[in-house]
Amino acid sequence: MSADGLPGTAAPGVPAPPPGLVVVGRFDQPEGYAVQRPRGADSWLFTWTTGGRGQLRQGSARARAAAGDLVVLAPGVRHGYGVEPVAGHWEFWWVHCQARPSWPSWLRPYDTGDGMYVVTPTPTGLHGRLGAAFRRMLADARWTGTGTPPATGPEDDRVAVAHGTAARELALCSLEEIVLLTAATARTSPRPGVDPRVRRAQELIDADPGAPHTVRSLAERVALSPSRFAHLFTRTLGQSPMRALREARLRHAARLLESTDLTVERVAAASGFASPFHFNRVFRERYGVPPGAYRGGPAAG
Repeated sequence: MSADGLPGTAAPGVPAPPPGLVVVGRFDQPEGYAVQRPRGADSWLFTWTTGGRGQLRQGSARARAAAGDLVVLAPGVRHGYGVEPVAGHWEFWWVHCQARPSWPSWLRPYDTGDGMYVVTPTPTGLHGRLGAAFRRMLADARWTGTGTPPATGPEDDRVAVAHGTAARELALCSLEEIVLLTAATARTSPRPGVDPRVRRAQELIDADPGAPHTVRSLAERVALSPSRFAHLFTRTLGQSPMRALREARLRHAARLLESTDLTVERVAAASGFASPFHFNRVFRERYGVPPGAYRGGPAAG
């Protein structure tokens, strides 16, 4: 039996948790701790590191996990994980469950291959809220459906299995909050040393990519001349403001295609593309398929 309480190679032939279960736990494991699953698992595995360092493998993908890193392993692929050598220990939350349909699209920007998603960096200011969500998940997993759900679980009780429907759904709601917050904030988290005016311009683009932004309008919002702004933005982020805007609009369009039934023409307009023909061309260049196929095919998650 593996140290997370679930079958690993120490229990050959015993399957991973059934797909309907939600299992959540928190461990601080010493150096030498390792779990190997040559067949992977039937469920998704979510790990969030709070101390020390871990290392994870999924197929040919590899990841190192430090405090604040969310690493997610999709089912059906051989995987292994454990304490990184010389790290001393690895303290982390883990959850085995079935992902809700919307989660893979949120995680897609962090796909490192073979069904591994590495979501980093998570802003330090968010760690307290994420920790509270995991503790709430641990408590909710034990709720029987009668009375008031417990606020928190015993400090020395670090593993819970949600058997009841209400307990499973509450636990998944907490995990959904974790996935959404980490995926959203990691993608927009500013790099250290970025000029605050460039950071502000990027925030304006990310907040409303469909707006009629121009180099001049963005420069005015951050009190720079258009030429100075364009030079500073490009030098800092490695791409021009308009290229960053196009990428933000394409990401926005992809999310609309995944989560709404808007027509391709309306998605194009809502994402800031004046011409549906131009939108189709640049979307295909970025995602490899036209918008309609993206919505209906495997890429739509």
